[in-house]
Amino acid sequence: MSKPLSRAPEWGTFLLILSCYGLWFVALALLPDVSLFLTVIVSSVLIAFHSSLTHEALHGHPFRSKMLNETLMAAQLNMAIPYNRFRDTHLAHHQDESLTDPYDDPESNFLDPAAWREMPRWKRRLYRANNTLLGRILLGPMIGQCCFLASDARAAWRGDRSVIWAWALHVPGVVMVVWLVSLTSMPFWAYCIAAYLGLGLVKVRTFLEHRAHDQMHARTVVVEDRGPLAFLFLNNNFHVVHHLHPGVPWYALPKLYRERQSDFSDANEGYIYPSYRDVFRRYFLRGKDPVPHPLWHSGE
Repeated sequence: MSKPLSRAPEWGTFLLILSCYGLWFVALALLPDVSLFLTVIVSSVLIAFHSSLTHEALHGHPFRSKMLNETLMAAQLNMAIPYNRFRDTHLAHHQDESLTDPYDDPESNFLDPAAWREMPRWKRRLYRANNTLLGRILLGPMIGQCCFLASDARAAWRGDRSVIWAWALHVPGVVMVVWLVSLTSMPFWAYCIAAYLGLGLVKVRTFLEHRAHDQMHARTVVVEDRGPLAFLFLNNNFHVVHHLHPGVPWYALPKLYRERQSDFSDANEGYIYPSYRDVFRRYFLRGKDPVPHPLWHSGE
């Protein structure tokens, strides 16, 4: 049974949000005079961290007020994904019975085997490269954004008001980000590179979050990491814990995992990695999964 949300504001998370925005602007304002390369790297990390904070907000943190959380995170630093679309697609992803479904899970990296068979050879090679960790970091943002934009364009063409409204609300946030960047000495092209790299960093987390499996909860991973990447991802590496208890805030996930480790291990049937170092060692240049869903023929 999922743990309920606490009614008290989470001031620590709120301070993290303010700190993220503050450090982001300070980095853009001060670091270009030191090193443009360093500015891009630091900005990309903060953009990825902002994505993790956005994930917390759409799950009801730091405040119980949906409007307040959405106002805090409305200006998406990556400029690529409207908050409302991130919220709607991610909450649809939390329908665990549909996890990894090529059609019903908006965050699935698997394709329908029939679509795979009809795909041209160059595109298959692209998707195979995207199934390595290096490929997911370098190619994943481009592939994901192209597929996302194409899907939203079709939805908007059909008259889906929620999609149209999400993009309309996204425009002021993008204008604000572009304006703030223009106040600094960081070239906009360099900021676009930082935004892309920030999306690539997020792909490290999502790379093996879910696998094809006939048991629902066995599809979701735990990476038992407590290092810098775990903090960057706000402990979402304890992913099966998050899926089973989506209302639990980021800082409580490791403790909950420790207290019920055997339960979570049983639930995901041992789909556990000791660290992100192990993930990089295994899959940096090697694909983890096939691109076509391996269980689709059996009704997955």
